[in-house]
Amino acid sequence: MSTATNTRSRTPVQVAAAVVAVVFLLVGVLGFVPGITTHHDQLSFAGHDSMAMLLGLFMVSVLHNLVHLLFGVVGLASARTPRGARLFLVAGGAVYLVLWLYGLLIDHGSDANFVPVNTADNWLHLGLGVGMIALGLLTARAGRADGPGPHAARGPSLG
Repeated sequence: MSTATNTRSRTPVQVAAAVVAVVFLLVGVLGFVPGITTHHDQLSFAGHDSMAMLLGLFMVSVLHNLVHLLFGVVGLASARTPRGARLFLVAGGAVYLVLWLYGLLIDHGSDANFVPVNTADNWLHLGLGVGMIALGLLTARAGRADGPGPHAARGPSLG
């Protein structure tokens, strides 16, 4: 068997999903690093009383960091196929839009804020939701414009 038949190039949606997944993994790890996460000594497992702040801006807890890590692992696994990558980006984006709404509706000082989130997190969740959905839809469309499938012969791109 030739390596050309065993190797297929990644579609744009797969690359986008993998990049997003790696960013989530990085954020999950950085949430545990003192200095990058301020007030690291106040990092709690969950709840609004965790005063640890990633980059001094975004509230984090052990649970919050674990969710980022899990999301990154799911993203990398999903990026193995174009369909999985698109689903990760679009469904993940929808999840982040729901989190944005949740963050707007809850009292940040209540037990409902168990992840925890603050205003900066809410804006980030809105941006992530819109950005991930856009990436999922636009890069999937770009991949289809290149050809009918991953095994099709590809010529030079015109735009």
